[in-house]
Amino acid sequence: MNYVRGVMMQFKKKGNNEVIIRSRGKFISKAVDIAEIAKRSMVEEKVFVKKIDIASESFESEGRKTNISTMDVTLSKYVLSDNYFLTID
Repeated sequence: MNYVRGVMMQFKKKGNNEVIIRSRGKFISKAVDIAEIAKRSMVEEKVFVKKIDIASESFESEGRKTNISTMDVTLSKYVLSDNYFLTID
């Protein structure tokens, strides 16, 4: 829940229009949960999933090559302007 609170603080107290949740390996599912809970908790602020980037990193550990999946979830806010909802880019 602390991560969700952190995302919400970035939007509300820091005034950011975009927050990126970055994850690797077995924590990818946790990042998805954080993004969904934050999005549902901030319905009034019109927060939505703007972009999802997936990739993999390759490195050597103890003589073995290992690949680790990575994912970035970008949450963004709609901004009301002239009776239209616009996304901030």
